[in-house]
Amino acid sequence: MSDLRLSIAIGPYDRMRPLVDGEVNIDGVDPQFMLLEPEEIFFRAMRHEAFDICELSLSSYSLRVARGDSPYVAVPVFPSRAFRHTCVVVRTDRGIEQPADLKGKRIGIPEYQLTANVWARAILEEDFGLRPRDITWVRGGYETPGRIEKLAVRLPEGVVVEDAPAGATISGMLAAGELDGVMGPRAPSCFERGDPNIRWLFEDPTAEATAWFARTRIFPVMHVLGIRRALAERHPFLVGAVMKAFGASKRIALEKLTDTSATKVTLPFVEENLRRARQLMGPDFFSYGLAENRHVFEWFLRHHHAQGLSSRLLTPEELFHP
Repeated sequence: MSDLRLSIAIGPYDRMRPLVDGEVNIDGVDPQFMLLEPEEIFFRAMRHEAFDICELSLSSYSLRVARGDSPYVAVPVFPSRAFRHTCVVVRTDRGIEQPADLKGKRIGIPEYQLTANVWARAILEEDFGLRPRDITWVRGGYETPGRIEKLAVRLPEGVVVEDAPAGATISGMLAAGELDGVMGPRAPSCFERGDPNIRWLFEDPTAEATAWFARTRIFPVMHVLGIRRALAERHPFLVGAVMKAFGASKRIALEKLTDTSATKVTLPFVEENLRRARQLMGPDFFSYGLAENRHVFEWFLRHHHAQGLSSRLLTPEELFHP
């Protein structure tokens, strides 16, 4: 019997390279890899079910699972994890010295239901008492106008989300002073250009995230890996084969990262940062699997539901293939 020829859409991460390069095989699968940006993968997956296997926004996927109409079922492989204390940038001329000062401000977002924004709002509420309804949210494309939510959302009473004016971008509005700040998974271009009027909300996001992890033991999950549900039902072996292969690929990536005689990433201080991460988080700091990350999903799903995104409170087990 020939291998299944399956389309697999993932980002170009080091933890995926052994799979893409053929160093690791998925048992019984002839993979057709597509290396795409997350925004394109998520939109095509949620709107058109375009791939057989792909990374999924944890927020969008949770929303669909709660609704009972997800075309994908996830395995506990996490293509992207990231601390989100860098998610908020603010103008320096608005009197914003601490998170509580965001109350009453206008904050730009690319989409309300983005996973990074769920995490950031949850941190602001739990640690600083800042509720989503305390802010006016302005939705639009970062650099290209007209971005919309991938999925329709019904937000709690009192939460105000406005659309950016036609033709406007979030980055442009922030630079022009028409917004007080921006929240999103990547900084807008005006921040990256070094605009002196724009800074991170947290003066030292790494120190904030380190202290937060030491207290909560949570390393936020951004993306999960989804398999088309019909495929998983038709080929039961596929779920285990995918989990095994993606885990092996990540282990190889970590082994290569550890070889700092010649670093594998174009970044200084790799050895020092790797040592700090292991001291703080343990040797498998980028862990896959539900058992090791149950508390992460419990925390996220509680806030996802409280923010009005999932229609009911999910359990972590509901997200993943049994």
